Amino acid sequence: MSDGSPVFSLDHVYFAYAVGEERREVLRDVNFALHADRHFGLYGPNGSGKTTFFRCITGLARPQRGILHFHGAVVAGEKDFRALRRNVGYVLQNADDQLFFPTVLEDVAFGPLNLGLAPEAARARAVETLESLGLSGFEHRLVHRLSGGEKKLISLATVLAMRPEALLLDEPTNGLDNEARDRFIDILQHLPTARIVISHDWDFLEKTATEFLTILDGSLTHRAPSFAHAHTHAHPLGNEPHGH
Repeated sequence: MSDGSPVFSLDHVYFAYAVGEERREVLRDVNFALHADRHFGLYGPNGSGKTTFFRCITGLARPQRGILHFHGAVVAGEKDFRALRRNVGYVLQNADDQLFFPTVLEDVAFGPLNLGLAPEAARARAVETLESLGLSGFEHRLVHRLSGGEKKLISLATVLAMRPEALLLDEPTNGLDNEARDRFIDILQHLPTARIVISHDWDFLEKTATEFLTILDGSLTHRAPSFAHAHTHAHPLGNEPHGH
């Protein structure tokens, strides 16, 4: 059970990329905490820093300023990040970057093996995870022959097999057909694990998140994005001046 403290938190984080002799600031004074059972959707324009945000959380990018905590302890070096990564699963945008074994079973069992499970226990964990995602029978499928949607689901399975406390999912619906997208929605709607999901698919975020974040000009805000739009509607006396 959670004691009410966050799984991880970022305090006053700044990150900039070097571009020639200049620096391009991507994250500016970012403060955020992820508690158990919270489900965030993260939206922002291309290049706004969404993936960089995930990379800073997992230690794949190191902020120039700011502090990252994992269960209240400062994450300072690679040893600390390894402990965090064992508990915060990161599903990459491109499934081919996450899957590197010939068969599905080998890929899904790899994480549990790294956690120290014996080979037989790791395989059992992998089979159980695949079954929970409706992927029974995939164990001996060749990864390179899977469809794009199947690879995305297997990528999620490789992370869930490690029983993470939290999930980071980067554009999970990119390139998915409607059937695979609906399957992903159903899985996330029934998954209690704390998470942040990056997506440009606002309808997908509405169905899989209960809270929303937006990155714009380097700043992270706790709100859904605003979209300018036009629509028509009708109601009694609609031709009279009115407000709503």
